[in-house]
Amino acid sequence: MMPLRPAAPITPQALRRALSSYPTGIVLVTAVDDDGAPAGMLASSFTSVSLEPPLVSVSFARTSTTWPRLRQAPLLRISVLGAEHSALVSQLAGPSAQRFTGLECALRDDDASLLGSPVTLSVAPERVIEAGDHDIALMRVLAIDQDGDVDPLIFYARGLHHLAA
Repeated sequence: MMPLRPAAPITPQALRRALSSYPTGIVLVTAVDDDGAPAGMLASSFTSVSLEPPLVSVSFARTSTTWPRLRQAPLLRISVLGAEHSALVSQLAGPSAQRFTGLECALRDDDASLLGSPVTLSVAPERVIEAGDHDIALMRVLAIDQDGDVDPLIFYARGLHHLAA
């Protein structure tokens, strides 16, 4: 067995760099405000938590200006980004006031979920757990809309990738 290297300081940058070697999907978490406007943000921290009851989680930075708006919503949509959503990522990751500008044709009218997603979940907030500089939002899955013909978009090594069949 090889000896461990001397430990380097664990900085946010070092941890981000190390975790970039772990491929993840990207989701768009959305809700519709009282005035009918979409609110949402991208996340790569989406994960399954439990099958019985059906629970998922997403982590949100406490510095986010969008998370407080989403946290108040009684119903959220989690859309897994599909391969054809690559061109939308930079806009959806940008300033919250401009995320949805011009994207009306990419969203469903009633719930702001992304069209062309491999999976969209309708979820209800269950509980929020404080964890360091993030909140872990535990959510109950209420409905699943799945399209098996759409491949997911993968985030790996600080870039977007498509799965090879």
